[in-house]
Amino acid sequence: MRKFLATALAAAMLGGYSPVWAAVPAPKEKKMQSHAMHARSYVAPKVEGYLVEGDLCKGERELLARLDKHADDDQARFGLGMLQFLRGVEGLFQDCYRYGLRNYLEDGFRGPFWRVPLKTNPHPETVSYQQARAMIEKFEAHLKRAEANLGAVTSADVKLPLHFGLIRLDLDGDGVTSEEDSLWRIYTSLTPNNANITEEQAREFFIKFDRGDVHWLRGYCNVFLALCNMFLAYDSQETFDRAGQLLYARPQTPFVGGLCKGKVLKRHFGGLGDDAWLDLIAFAHSLRWKLVEPGRMEAALHNWEMVIAQSRETWKWIMAETDDDHEWLPNPRQTGVLPGVRVTDEMVHSWMEIMDENEKILAGKVLIPFWRGAKGEGVNVRRIFLEPRDFELAYWVQGSDALPYVEVGPLTRGDDWRRTTSAFGNHFPGFAFYFN
Repeated sequence: MRKFLATALAAAMLGGYSPVWAAVPAPKEKKMQSHAMHARSYVAPKVEGYLVEGDLCKGERELLARLDKHADDDQARFGLGMLQFLRGVEGLFQDCYRYGLRNYLEDGFRGPFWRVPLKTNPHPETVSYQQARAMIEKFEAHLKRAEANLGAVTSADVKLPLHFGLIRLDLDGDGVTSEEDSLWRIYTSLTPNNANITEEQAREFFIKFDRGDVHWLRGYCNVFLALCNMFLAYDSQETFDRAGQLLYARPQTPFVGGLCKGKVLKRHFGGLGDDAWLDLIAFAHSLRWKLVEPGRMEAALHNWEMVIAQSRETWKWIMAETDDDHEWLPNPRQTGVLPGVRVTDEMVHSWMEIMDENEKILAGKVLIPFWRGAKGEGVNVRRIFLEPRDFELAYWVQGSDALPYVEVGPLTRGDDWRRTTSAFGNHFPGFAFYFN
């Protein structure tokens, strides 16, 4: 889960840029809205200074003070929510660096699923299971604060104009933010195909976030809150003890002293050593976690339900827009800031159908087909969250742990999913990150 959060956050912190820009080819002639077009009328919101300077702690403190005196300042509240989200991202990566999160790209691993904008810390601290768990709890706390402030925005015409590419995050926690810490440089490190992006192009990347984007960011807060709750609901210490060295340079476990003696066995399969592959086997085998906080699974269900609700709100506001002004998420009549990305009415309609189907699944009105069941049998996803049990991956794959949740009822159909996603062509995964 920690590995998934790190990689997923790298995409989400860039607003879903990575999967979208990688998935959707830009037109032969890129058209970007000129910085000069908005320079004369542009008034920077208070939050931009803190984001560009990379001083998120000071920014949060001073924006909270401003809202104490000006409770109706929705631009400040929107900015505070975005800053708190990014501060949570920054804090998570700082903790990962402090404890020596491994960057396998440095060892020549060529797999696509492990790209984090961090070098491996040459002098990491030791990390225990409790400390690793506390990292997620701290991240969760930042997300809750961000979501609460975003939820308090009420203005229909709120605007938050930002030079988003120039935002800086202190990912290694050294207290210094340089050009190397700007989001555009982090983005190019994650997507080598875009390594030719220049600083001038990054300065041109100007977005006027609006009311629809408030709900978009609330949706992402709830995505990550759901993942945090699902992870924290279980005790994963055995996995950490057996395979923590896969993630961290100096994990405190009963076995690390005997297993990690600095020897790397023969490398193959994209650059990973045999030792890593042996640890991956142990990782998979240890995925049998005791349920320790069942209430978190119900909380995760409500987070996923909120994701759907916020997606609907996002597109309700966006589809009602009549301007065309540096849009992050454009409606079909607008031009977005992402070059080469066009949104159509068919896409929006299909996305709403997908949200409707997901809502039925979470409500237990539609079942997931049971891969070992009779005709008409399916898994009630809602009951997995409301009646959680200990988790064991092998028994779920086999099907025996799914049996308590199997019912007879209407099933979600693969043909329907293929029909609704066809509006996005071959780029559905990228647009799913983008649309949220």
